Amino acid sequence: MTDIRRLAEHLNISIGTVSRALNNRPGVHPETRSRVLQAATELGYVANASGRSLRRGATNTIGFVIETGSPANQAGDNFFYIVTDAMHESLAERGYDLVILPCHSADDPVEYLARLVARGIVDALVITATRVQDQRIALLAKSAMPFLTLGRSETPGEYPWIDLDFHDVARRSVAELVALGHRRIAVALPEKDVNLGQHYRSGYLAGLQAAGLPVDPDLILRVATSEEGGYDFGRQLAALPHRPTAALLCSEATTVGLYGALRNNGIAPGTDVSIITFRENPQLRFLDPAPACFRTSLPELGQEMARAVLDLLGNNGDQARRNHKLWPMTFVPGASVAPPGS
Repeated sequence: MTDIRRLAEHLNISIGTVSRALNNRPGVHPETRSRVLQAATELGYVANASGRSLRRGATNTIGFVIETGSPANQAGDNFFYIVTDAMHESLAERGYDLVILPCHSADDPVEYLARLVARGIVDALVITATRVQDQRIALLAKSAMPFLTLGRSETPGEYPWIDLDFHDVARRSVAELVALGHRRIAVALPEKDVNLGQHYRSGYLAGLQAAGLPVDPDLILRVATSEEGGYDFGRQLAALPHRPTAALLCSEATTVGLYGALRNNGIAPGTDVSIITFRENPQLRFLDPAPACFRTSLPELGQEMARAVLDLLGNNGDQARRNHKLWPMTFVPGASVAPPGS
């Protein structure tokens, strides 16, 4: 365990500069701040108050990091509220608190995590919205901080994850539509390099391949995971000379925008274009026709995440770091799906 004095000596800079860098205070050059945070992570720096707690045993607190600037969170998606509520209840039964740690859109997510690790205010972290190559995972893997990811990543290392099965959902969605006679199926993917988009795309392509259908690049569009992104998706579909008869979405917020765009272009959702969205969500309950989607138990997901984190902190932490789980989802038919030309 390294204190602030040893950290300053290692870097050959003043204790005051190290303190300002660790606490994100002004007056520190960005390059110096990065050096301090990197060294703090690698040397196992722990702030004094947290150090005393760690010597007693633990802080008994788990941190759940959410990037508040994501379009889905700004659209009021209830996903994290339900998951963290169940997770907190399960952790409380074992004497742990769960704290939500919001990473603002103006923050660098990697530096934000580095500061959290350096301050030692939690026993473990949960990170979300994983990228294909995720620098946050690379940073945490170098530290002594136990962590769980909600979402997979191709980032090297041994770490536990739980993920919704985006690949299988997309593959099954294509199969449902093909069984009704659809051949031109569009898909809306996230703009950003989030890993769920890669898995959803691979499932979509696997579904087309299984049905012997060609891949049309014009039908694979990337949009923001928001109502505005869904509206843009619908506008682009309406402008195609050979429109698709069906569309898939891996975000609920985009579904609302898609319905609006189609109707504004004289296209009837469910009749002219069949629609399958990702997750059953109360936000969509007033859409007409009711969208076909996939159901999962978010409270049970939160409970499973709590178990996974507690396993990391238990006696079998080495084994727990190798735990990987795909979370199941069940197809829910909806009036938004019909044979083409219905």
